Amino acid sequence: MSGTINKSIILWILLVVSAFYSWTHPGVTIPLLLPTSIGAFVLAFVSIFKKTATPFLSPLYALCEGLVLGTVSLYFEKSYPGIVVNAILSTICVLFCMLASYKAGILKATPGFQKTVIFSTLAIAFVYIADLILNVFGVGKFPYIHDSSTLGIIISIVIVAVASFNLIIDFDLIEKGAHNSAPKYMEWYSALSLMITLVWLYLEMLKLLSKLNRKD
Repeated sequence: MSGTINKSIILWILLVVSAFYSWTHPGVTIPLLLPTSIGAFVLAFVSIFKKTATPFLSPLYALCEGLVLGTVSLYFEKSYPGIVVNAILSTICVLFCMLASYKAGILKATPGFQKTVIFSTLAIAFVYIADLILNVFGVGKFPYIHDSSTLGIIISIVIVAVASFNLIIDFDLIEKGAHNSAPKYMEWYSALSLMITLVWLYLEMLKLLSKLNRKD
């Protein structure tokens, strides 16, 4: 448990430093947004299937993701001043609420819960990939996921909920790893898994808050 916490601290320090650089040097990082985004995705994808490589890949992921988050956050902040702080605070609040619910036994990572959350996450990923393909080929955008209509806001709330429930799976992974004396590389894997979930949750919070701002 303490090993995972320590690894998480290391990864978040790397991410924050990288994000700060990206925020303060947009002229350097904006042209690199696409390759760093692809790099972060590839590193995360490989880590999922190659857990033993996470001690080497997770710091690289944190650095790449930090560059992406800094650039994306700056874009949203310029469009909606104050949105980044609100998104960070909202993400932290959700993190502690999910942790409290998990510790209290209100939410448990049962097999049925995990299947539902994983299936929902994959469905969301499929929609985002389809939307990306439509954009690349100039066909258009996937309906409702970007607009600020009532349905668009509801969709964002559902996605935020799914991202939040993924935290329960991450907590369960960490706890079971500690109880079962999992290999040391699982500390990095667990820390990376939690970071990926929180990054996704933060980005969805940004999107939801931007929709609410446009709605006003």
